Amino acid sequence: MGTMSHSSTFLLPNLPTDNGPALTYALVILNQRLPRFTPLLWDHATHVHVCADGGANRVFDELPRFFPHDDPSDILTRYKPYAIKGDMDSIRTDVLDFYRVLGTKIIDESHDQDTTDLHKCVTYIRELLNPEYPNLCILATGALGGRFDHEMGNINVICRFPPMLIILLSDDCLIQLLPSTHHHKIHIQSSIEGPHCGLIPIGTTAGRTTTTGLKWNLDKTEMRFSGLVSTYNIVKENIVTMQSDLLWTISIKKRMKDASCR
Repeated sequence: MGTMSHSSTFLLPNLPTDNGPALTYALVILNQRLPRFTPLLWDHATHVHVCADGGANRVFDELPRFFPHDDPSDILTRYKPYAIKGDMDSIRTDVLDFYRVLGTKIIDESHDQDTTDLHKCVTYIRELLNPEYPNLCILATGALGGRFDHEMGNINVICRFPPMLIILLSDDCLIQLLPSTHHHKIHIQSSIEGPHCGLIPIGTTAGRTTTTGLKWNLDKTEMRFSGLVSTYNIVKENIVTMQSDLLWTISIKKRMKDASCR
């Protein structure tokens, strides 16, 4: 069984060049308040930025506020999404018209009411980039917070694409799936994340889970809902290891020492 390495270096101002094969980042923006580090994620996602329906409203309304000394129209032109995709029930008409004039691709998926906007965007990015960029990582902002059913729908999306690396982000934390097909080694970026973390079984029982690097490690432990769930755990070492079908979540620090959030 192979080992997958993970690191939140996308929250650093400069991506390291000595951390194994480089990832190709894509950014999806959903319809929740933009995290303070959104411009940083945008800069790292050099190939594609996709707004999920009302996420375009967030870019239009909120991104210029990260640059109080710049002309808002310059910021909106600089941070132009490659595409807007979804069922178009949330995006405002003025925002849609603005980005259409700028040349953003508008992809109306209102005929598909069986998948979420995040699912639609992930499918689009996978078809657009994955054949050429196998080390693809999709960062999704606005996937956490707001209505609980929306959060669960977004978590379901990362479980429906287990081979893909998809990371859900808010101002407070990140979530990603660690499939049991691999051992996992997580390199903790202590200047920007932690120490609070959690391991959450989703869908099925996570049997015989073993971890290292945590305050409360697991030793061949079964985890399941209505049983043990490793929430409120603490990172104690620079590397955390585990293997099982689990959601990994870790807090994001309010003051990121080495990261410039503009």
